[in-house]
Amino acid sequence: MSAEFSPILALIPAHNEAARIAPVIAGARQYLPVLVVDDGSTDDTARIANAAGAEVVRQSPNRGKGEALKAGFRWALERDFEAVLTLDADGQHDPAEIPAFLEKWAQTHADCIIGARNFRQMPLHRRLANISGTWLFSWAVGRPIRDNQSGYRLISRRLMENALVSAHGGFEFEVDMIVICIQHNYKLEWVNIRTIYGDEKSHIQPFRHVQGFIRLALATRRLMKQK
Repeated sequence: MSAEFSPILALIPAHNEAARIAPVIAGARQYLPVLVVDDGSTDDTARIANAAGAEVVRQSPNRGKGEALKAGFRWALERDFEAVLTLDADGQHDPAEIPAFLEKWAQTHADCIIGARNFRQMPLHRRLANISGTWLFSWAVGRPIRDNQSGYRLISRRLMENALVSAHGGFEFEVDMIVICIQHNYKLEWVNIRTIYGDEKSHIQPFRHVQGFIRLALATRRLMKQK
């Protein structure tokens, strides 16, 4: 099946990624149709994305990655896609690994397939943050989670529908999707992906990120105990 007629959509949230997004789109379009959600960019992200062959949805002002993903989910659901494959616009996710997700989905039809990174390949501060965050989240949900913060993932139609009611709109939204998946007894799977870092700057504010994640983990732990 050609990318044009695929039942799966590549969804790329983007904020001020004009310098990096074109090769990401070109790589993803080899396998899937592409939607870019331009989250209040002040550069040429939307124009470059459109010129690279992606459909583009613009939201303004900047509302955060979680809300950009929700906008993409709504677009995909309205057009009857069976799933979306989310990847970052900054080149940290290699589009050449898309076939691994598609193969796993064909084998399992899992509702959430997450690209698991090798934490040992990360800079020290990110390695420690991801290891501690994964440990805390695994404790919260009561089962081992290999990588709870990877944004490279395939998400089924029914998980998208349920995730749209999430109260979280920032980085916590991606973590909350895993909680929703577990709550509904949906199937969760993993594929190994490369760990790529360039000269990009993180949009995450470390102190707020830690505070928000701890709150979410504790709330998740309480929720799981009620099951």
